[in-house]
Amino acid sequence: MYNKNMNGGRPFLQFLRALIPSRLRVKIEYRIKCKRKLNLKYPKRFSEKIQWYKLNYKTPLMTRLVAKDTVRDYVEERGLKHILNEVYGIYENVDHINFDILPNEFVIKLNTGSGLNIIVKDKKELNINEVKRTLRKWLKVKPWIFGSEWAYKKVKPKIVIEKYLEELTIEGISDYKFFSFDGEIEYLYVYNINQFGEKVSSVFNINFENTGFYRNGYKPIEGKLKKPDNFDEMIEYARILSKGIPHVRVDLYNIKGKILFGEMTFYSRGGYNNFIPDEFDYILGSKFQLSTLKSAHGDLHES
Repeated sequence: MYNKNMNGGRPFLQFLRALIPSRLRVKIEYRIKCKRKLNLKYPKRFSEKIQWYKLNYKTPLMTRLVAKDTVRDYVEERGLKHILNEVYGIYENVDHINFDILPNEFVIKLNTGSGLNIIVKDKKELNINEVKRTLRKWLKVKPWIFGSEWAYKKVKPKIVIEKYLEELTIEGISDYKFFSFDGEIEYLYVYNINQFGEKVSSVFNINFENTGFYRNGYKPIEGKLKKPDNFDEMIEYARILSKGIPHVRVDLYNIKGKILFGEMTFYSRGGYNNFIPDEFDYILGSKFQLSTLKSAHGDLHES
């Protein structure tokens, strides 16, 4: 069988969104998704500062790190080649994919996509023509328009085929998302599966203590979790990858004690984070010091 999340972008919607100036588009999206007015001049919330980050902070390194193909070279340059998942192929043209030589299990991803993936667990059940049609749609997606996320604007869309990793199991945690501010890490998302088979997530601190905060849309993790034996090693890897970057989220997997790199993103959840309780939006925002960055408009004020 194969599981799929195969929704591509709609060209007409992309066209309409592209007509709206980025600053206005961000304000509209924030109002709709966060149910409040966006404050770009006096940002205090993490969700507000991410919107400012989208509009004002732009470096070539960001483009390199958000793409699932080019970020691999960066990870290797930082001395962490051993945490990279195996890649079977990277393709600009769907017709160049040779499905015959792929193993029975694998994962197909768009190098710029979040949630755009096809998880193949049994290649014999794969409808190759259907998959190719979907991948062609993916290659037309422009995420920088939908999320107003500049870092993706100059990424050449490609299809990445990776080794299949075991999904989260009740027996162990495997998904960690570290919030880093110039290599300093205090909080992370931890994703797990509860006793009912439901995916749950909460915010943990650097001591692996459950803070009680969680993101809207997920059930929280109840109580304590056993800290992985190599958790300190994971923190060190996240620091190595994020040092020198004002803010980035570093995602790592931990599969049966083996640490693997997931991805890096500058705009966690597009910046439309609705935390429960709401207080954490301010707590995390206080860690993100925008005053150290150059504002394109020169009108930034933090308190």
